[in-house]
Amino acid sequence: MGNLNFATRKPAVLIAGPTASGKSALAIELARANGGVVINADSMQVYRELRILSARPDAEEEAQAPHRLYGHVAASERYSVARWREDAKIALEDAWRDGQLPIVVGGTGLYFKALTEGLSSIPPIPAELRAAIEARADAEGVPSLHAALKKFDPESAARLAPLDRTRVVRALEVVEATGRTIGAWQQETGAPPLVEAGAVRRIVLEPERAELYARIGRRFDLMVARGGMAEAENLLALGLNPALPAMKAIGVREFGVHLAGELTLDEAIERAKMETRRYAKRQGTWFRNQMADWERLSPGAPPAAIAASLAG
Repeated sequence: MGNLNFATRKPAVLIAGPTASGKSALAIELARANGGVVINADSMQVYRELRILSARPDAEEEAQAPHRLYGHVAASERYSVARWREDAKIALEDAWRDGQLPIVVGGTGLYFKALTEGLSSIPPIPAELRAAIEARADAEGVPSLHAALKKFDPESAARLAPLDRTRVVRALEVVEATGRTIGAWQQETGAPPLVEAGAVRRIVLEPERAELYARIGRRFDLMVARGGMAEAENLLALGLNPALPAMKAIGVREFGVHLAGELTLDEAIERAKMETRRYAKRQGTWFRNQMADWERLSPGAPPAAIAASLAG
């Protein structure tokens, strides 16, 4: 892309959006038109064993443009935001060095937050503590956790809405695990952002809900036709810890229950579609709350001007 000055700027296009919103197709189109490289920002598409059920680009799609950070992690590993940030840093620097436009695409909000805002120095939270707090949220309701947060971290409680589950749980787990508030940790220097605000185009694809749900249904049917159940069966046959992130991919549990004879295939498919719709709804809530200042586009919007806006 000759009209981008890589010597003085480090341009990038960031494309977020709920699952099945058309992000990958837009990213590939942009990459083909602008000499770009597609960099994954989806926490399930990193896993080698989950090409179909994570909707990872297939071989034909990957052949249309360079792709990075897809299927490079074994399902037996617990991949983290911090690890993704380090991998993304290398992928971005390689792209800029080679004069390629990085196009970071995915549905994992925490990855984009690490990319644009950096990471604080908060230490890892024990998985068992996080699971216990999530269980409390399910059993007692998020307002109850918010009330508990007031006792330990009144500053965060005052800032957060009582129903903001993600952020209330996060603030409570940090103070319970470390004895310090999340605000105190965030004041310390951690990993810096990887992109410059003035050099990037930040986009959230935002389909109408009915359209998105129709897309989800059609895509899952395609996953089944392409061998999604066999992929789930192969992953389950590895005997991995069910608490690992890869084991929580939508479709794995549902097909596993079917294979155990507890659901018909149609019931398993419908349950997986329902879970995907719920996941898309949670993603949409995150994007509205955490990425309110990002540009919104509808799927199918003409991509021609997206990269052009970065020139100069």
